[in-house]
Amino acid sequence: MNERGHTRRAFLTTVGTAVVGSVAGCQSGFDPLASTSLDEFAATQFRNGLLNRGYTDRPIPTSVEKAWELPTNRGDHTAAKGSPVLAPTGDLVVADDTGRIRAVSTDGEVQWATTITQAGRGSHGTAAIANETAYIGTYDGVLSAVDVETGQRRWRTDLGDAIGASPTYYNGVLYVAVEHAAPSGSVAAVDAATGSVQWRDTRPTNHPHSTVALDRENGHLLFGSNDGHVYAWTFPELERSWTYDTGGDVKAPIAVADGLAVVPSWAGTVTALHVADGSMEWEFEADADLMCAPAVDGGTVYVGSHDDNVYAIDLATGEEQWRFDTGGWVIGSVVATPEHALVGSYNATLYALDRKSGEVAWAVDNRGHVTSAPLVTEDAVYYTERAVDGAADRPGRLYKLVGQ
Repeated sequence: MNERGHTRRAFLTTVGTAVVGSVAGCQSGFDPLASTSLDEFAATQFRNGLLNRGYTDRPIPTSVEKAWELPTNRGDHTAAKGSPVLAPTGDLVVADDTGRIRAVSTDGEVQWATTITQAGRGSHGTAAIANETAYIGTYDGVLSAVDVETGQRRWRTDLGDAIGASPTYYNGVLYVAVEHAAPSGSVAAVDAATGSVQWRDTRPTNHPHSTVALDRENGHLLFGSNDGHVYAWTFPELERSWTYDTGGDVKAPIAVADGLAVVPSWAGTVTALHVADGSMEWEFEADADLMCAPAVDGGTVYVGSHDDNVYAIDLATGEEQWRFDTGGWVIGSVVATPEHALVGSYNATLYALDRKSGEVAWAVDNRGHVTSAPLVTEDAVYYTERAVDGAADRPGRLYKLVGQ
């Protein structure tokens, strides 16, 4: 381990035993750009970065087979499940709806498992990893920090009634949407070293579980809520900026590219909004609700719908380029690679689609609904699924695919 690693671990150890409660209201004196002794960027996080674009520059094999599978999710909640991420240790880290977070070797061996909640829905989020720590929210409203080498919890912070979103990490701070009873919601900025709440705004009026997008170039932080609105704050000032009403629940992460926020909605639309002021550039109509995390790369949006289709949409114009019928709801996350779009379906299949034509390059049949974001590494593809028919005795799996 390098010198910086030793210093960071010693620093985190001194604060890791703290249990910090929720702090209501906006906090004063918080500077998101102030220098910290922690990592500036996450080693990995949901949707592969601050802009939630869901793109990886790693290619996938031309054909695949299953190398191993490991029981994972056991609940019946229909929301998308947490996705595996690759930690700097070389292990996969994955949280699931049983309330545990685990480190799994690339050979499929569990290195450690830590129960972080007894909540019935466990966790549906994906861990952000920085500072040798995995940060994850759970359906009891708690944000936890867990050592990626040992599984020991460093701190826990009670932020509300549920956290369905994945945390977004930047410059030693975690930004996360929080659900509250009533219903209502909030967004919090949490110190990654201590778990203390640095800033909070309670503007959302209904349960938000859309992962925060942070666009530093255009100076905004934004996410969606079940009240149908996109909410935006200036960054780094964190002052309330604009809202936009899509007319339907905004449950998925919002992807940002070329100054546009790409917003799937239960109104059956995908809307492109200008990040700077919230004005609409275009609106695309699908045939049913959308709650799939879109992938954006090369001027194209790839997104799935409850109408069973995956759509390729021109980012500049909102025009459809192609569609592919998966035979089941698409509510998880699309991942774009240089040549393909990876996407899971409720028909228990993971598809690799050609980005130019939408044709199937390969498809893998599974047990349950595939609703996670596939993780592409140099030599494999990993993903999780829901329990079969939501039955705890027929758990979903974590899979590893390798080239044939």
